[in-house]
Amino acid sequence: MDKVVIITGGSRGIGAATALLAARQGYRICINFQSDEEAAQRVLDQVRALGAQAIAVRADVSIEDEVINLFNRVDAELGRVTALVNNAGTVGHKSRVDEMSEFRILKILKTNVLGPILCAKHALLRMSPKHGGQGGSIVNVSSAAARLGAPGEYVDYAASKGALDTFTIGLSKEVAGEGIRVNGVRPGFIFTEFHALSGDADRVSKLEPSIPMARGGRAEEVAEGIIWLLSDKASYATGTFIDLAGGR
Repeated sequence: MDKVVIITGGSRGIGAATALLAARQGYRICINFQSDEEAAQRVLDQVRALGAQAIAVRADVSIEDEVINLFNRVDAELGRVTALVNNAGTVGHKSRVDEMSEFRILKILKTNVLGPILCAKHALLRMSPKHGGQGGSIVNVSSAAARLGAPGEYVDYAASKGALDTFTIGLSKEVAGEGIRVNGVRPGFIFTEFHALSGDADRVSKLEPSIPMARGGRAEEVAEGIIWLLSDKASYATGTFIDLAGGR
């Protein structure tokens, strides 16, 4: 079976590292991005240089019409999707809950919870034997914040990732008999541009003394976990999580 993967938020950080590793593993790749077309094109060029068939598609994954267009493009240009990495996510500036606006909270919940659910829905419409599929694998990119709560920083983000974990468990049981595996990774303290969204680009370096392994992680280390969970090497794993947070 041809391996076709959609990676949401694939233009930077963990998503970009996952795209590069997927290229080395023989996947056809769709790099989804929301706004930074230049960054997506750079990743696309790198992936194609590794010999992979790949496309980049702009879509806001929290809007179903755009998700439908994303999957239709993949159908037409790469083939039926067999793997989905729900990596797109956002976070607000460091804040207490009593300082958070409704707009901020809704934006985080739409991107981090609604987006993965919509993408999973349309992946299932292609993966499930009920819809003519042959199975597949979904990996949801959660966060160590789902376990730690992120007090004083971004409890709303942590709550959104807790919801994603619950979705992962429930969906895994719902489709386990259809040849579809659903798992998650929980990165934490990874050196990516993501932390700049919270207003503290140097957050990981500052926190390194509190991490048992005494260092931040690399996006490539998270990508290894994602690609393993997608692969047949993880054929008996569903509804489970890999924590990638240096021991925290």
